[in-house]
Amino acid sequence: MSKKIVLAYSGGLDTTVIIPWLREHYEGCKIIACCADLGQCADYNELEEKAIKLGADKVHIIDARAEFITDFIYPMIKANAVYEGKYLLGTSVARPLIAKKLVDTAISESADAICHGATGKGNDQIRFELTFKAFAPWLNIIAPWRIWDIQSREDAMEYLQKRGIEAPMTKEQSYSRDENLWHLSHEGLELEDPALEPDYRHLLQLTVPPQDAPDTHEYVALDFEKGIPVSLNGKTLPPVDLIKELNTIGGRNGVGIADIVENRVVGMKSRGVYETPGGTILYAAHTELESLCIDRQTEVFKSMVGLQLAELIYTGEWYSPLREALSAFVDKTQEVVTGHVRLKLYKGNVTPAGITSPYSLHNKELSSFTTGDLYDHKDAEGFINLLGLPMTVRALMKKHNEEKGT
Repeated sequence: MSKKIVLAYSGGLDTTVIIPWLREHYEGCKIIACCADLGQCADYNELEEKAIKLGADKVHIIDARAEFITDFIYPMIKANAVYEGKYLLGTSVARPLIAKKLVDTAISESADAICHGATGKGNDQIRFELTFKAFAPWLNIIAPWRIWDIQSREDAMEYLQKRGIEAPMTKEQSYSRDENLWHLSHEGLELEDPALEPDYRHLLQLTVPPQDAPDTHEYVALDFEKGIPVSLNGKTLPPVDLIKELNTIGGRNGVGIADIVENRVVGMKSRGVYETPGGTILYAAHTELESLCIDRQTEVFKSMVGLQLAELIYTGEWYSPLREALSAFVDKTQEVVTGHVRLKLYKGNVTPAGITSPYSLHNKELSSFTTGDLYDHKDAEGFINLLGLPMTVRALMKKHNEEKGT
């Protein structure tokens, strides 16, 4: 029986249930609630008071916002990592950092167990526990959703009601949500039926529905240094402030809404709606700048690396040797990704409006329809003949066999 348990605490429905549940099932244990602040909108004084009232012995609030952006989000942007073409990995990339903070807390508190509120059907249990194993495999792991009798969010709310504990949400708004500086996710209720169109006016919290965005476009300008955004609209901003400001700009223009039926790690499909307004703008800007600065072969190979990195992030393998190696490759490619990008936002759309870079590989003399000194049109004939040689040989072979009747 564990004597001291560190709990990943958010103040949401699951962890509100878990504290009294641990009290009932691990008699005499010390419960240390640990909340990593990654930019979720929360009153942390209130959160701490609530955890203590529920039965926690101690509460750790850890400000990890800057670390989240610089050490996790920026590597992801530099790689253009996107899961299944839509998901910008807001929950996925946050879980390893939260889990590492839990391990650090458990070690500093001499705890013998870590507890999380991820369900047995979801991805987060994998992301949490792979990180636990990477840094402290000797700690016991308690995953209530895999062992208790509660089967649904309705059951969880009933559990609290029977004990006179106020639930942090109503049944009508009992979506499963995850929020941080990068995004806000929504799952559950009517979203579980892919045939139903979401009511964005009811659902969204960071972003206005595109049809409700202003009828005039808005320009946004970003400067990058080695793949990292450093200024917004001509103003140098620290990472956290830059993301916040981009979220505001993107949100009011209806940018960054993704409705996706995704393949979970455990094998099932699930439907979610993700709001990533600032992140969508950053990905668009970074992609445009790379198109100007990175050579063709590197760009093609890097796109494959981005897909692999997205898979590793989604499956919780952030602290794996392969992820570290891929990020090292990406960092090398970013040495030339410096420049200025201008985008136009309009009712959910993000379109390029100009790119400049001191490392631009776009040569106007070469690409212009006007003949210049760097390119001789006559050279194309020999190039095409050599490139097409395998096709020529194949065509001659087929013609020869047809004439022979074979």
